[in-house]
Amino acid sequence: MNNRIPAVAGSFYPDDPLQIQTAMDSLLASPPEKNIQPKALIVPHAGYCYSATVAAKAYCYLNQLKNIKKVILLGPSHRVALQGCAVPSHQNFITPCGLVKVDNDTCQRLVTRGLATLSDQAHQWEHSLEVQLPFLQYCLTDFELIPIVVGECEPVKVSELLAELIVDSSSLIIISTDLSHFHPYETAKRLDQETINRIINLDLTIGPYDACGCNALNGLLDFCILKQWQVKLINKANSADITDTRLINKDRVVGYASFIVY
Repeated sequence: MNNRIPAVAGSFYPDDPLQIQTAMDSLLASPPEKNIQPKALIVPHAGYCYSATVAAKAYCYLNQLKNIKKVILLGPSHRVALQGCAVPSHQNFITPCGLVKVDNDTCQRLVTRGLATLSDQAHQWEHSLEVQLPFLQYCLTDFELIPIVVGECEPVKVSELLAELIVDSSSLIIISTDLSHFHPYETAKRLDQETINRIINLDLTIGPYDACGCNALNGLLDFCILKQWQVKLINKANSADITDTRLINKDRVVGYASFIVY
């Protein structure tokens, strides 16, 4: 069977399913705001010690959703130069918690319609999608994954891809992105707040220095304009805000924020 094996289990997140379960029990214990049904999440993808708390504040909202059958997961290509969007041929993505089934028929449809290319190489080492899977496995049951690595791509192209995939309320979009990289602490806070404001205001001019997943993010924002969806900030922090003082470096921080789209 053609499976995509974990690339960052044991480094970005635990490789022990019991440790993951314990972490998720703690991270996802806070109740979300009631009466908001998210259509999409925007979440960070750093190592769990840095960004899992921020991501979890958005994932908590999935506890209110009982009907999600498809998860459309988009993240940037960190290791492979890529034009446009790429889907895999893998039948499953594996994590320490088990298998996540890939919707191969839909992936092939995207390729046939010219909305994506087929590239297992783009997915092999990409962490931006993988780190979201344990959250999804914990929060949802009986769902299929449409994993998409996004390279250089105009917002309208991502928006067209999403329009092809979103047909009813049983589908959920996840955009995986961090914010600014390697600025001093106060500079990063200022830059990230500017980016957060632009995301909330559906500004499609977010660049790679603002958010590493800018291409997928701008595409979602374009789709939000089309669908008249709104974006709400749920949580924000950066890598110097963590509690483990051994890991704190206030001279070169990475920014994180989570949002829900409704």
